[in-house]
Amino acid sequence: MKAVVYKKYGPPEVLQLTEITKPTPKDNEVLVRVYATTAHVGDTRMRSFTVPPAFWLFARLYLGVFKPKRAVLGMELAGDIEAVGKAVTRFKPGDAVFASTASVNFGAYAEYKCLPEDGMVAIKPNTISYEEAAAAPTGGITALRCLRKANIQPGQKVLVYGASGSVGTYAVQLAKCHFGAEVTGVCSSANLTLVKSLGADAVIDYTREDFTERGQTYDVIFDAVGKFPTAKGKKALKQPGTYLNVLTDSGRGEKLEELLFIKGLLESGVIRPVIDRCYSLEQIVEAHRYVDQGHKKGHVVITVTNTPQKEANNSDSDLNG
Repeated sequence: MKAVVYKKYGPPEVLQLTEITKPTPKDNEVLVRVYATTAHVGDTRMRSFTVPPAFWLFARLYLGVFKPKRAVLGMELAGDIEAVGKAVTRFKPGDAVFASTASVNFGAYAEYKCLPEDGMVAIKPNTISYEEAAAAPTGGITALRCLRKANIQPGQKVLVYGASGSVGTYAVQLAKCHFGAEVTGVCSSANLTLVKSLGADAVIDYTREDFTERGQTYDVIFDAVGKFPTAKGKKALKQPGTYLNVLTDSGRGEKLEELLFIKGLLESGVIRPVIDRCYSLEQIVEAHRYVDQGHKKGHVVITVTNTPQKEANNSDSDLNG
């Protein structure tokens, strides 16, 4: 099967498209044919080994001291189940699913991935595409997990810094449409319209204005990119109030309950994934280059394999062409 591997840390060019052995599911596993994944910031950080200083030693031991321990990146996916192990009861072949692979050695940059039946995998909402589903697990769960810590009450004022990113776009929607807060989004001038469309009551262009100098205070401030100086940000925080940083407040470990909760919000239309660009698996280097620029809106999606519908359309085109 086709997969993208990396054997050393470095720039996007260390990613190589190659052939590796197709996995076989164990008794408690499902084999997913991957249709879509994402060029996640986490993938780019692992590829280049540019991690926050506080996590440097842990990351070095976990990812590999001299070279990567896990050759295939990819933290989230969407696809169809092709086969199941003999002990599997939750899923069957043909089921459309979406999943996080963060706790199973990543591996979504490949045509197939095995996942444990009781892992972070769920039936894909039929209201969204595979590409949108692939962009839901990590960003949605991270935003939900952080905001839940604030115990947000309806009508409270919430500010999301980095509101146009993969976590920020979900945070704006969750804070407004799920928690019922009054939301202010902070982003660049190019993304003001996007953030407003997600439900933000007010938007601030950080290239023109420092939100801490406005004289306004907020019940909750969420730094969804982990880049704003905490001490400075707290100047705009009400007392008592809650200051959240995605790097320190997203927690560890994964819970299926969180993925299922995000699924329900997607199905009901409370939240929607934001996709900036789509690339093919063959364009993975270009996709990582774009993410490295630090200006993406929401998610960058990678099409790994065409869905059956697309394959049928392509075949029809070939026959008619």
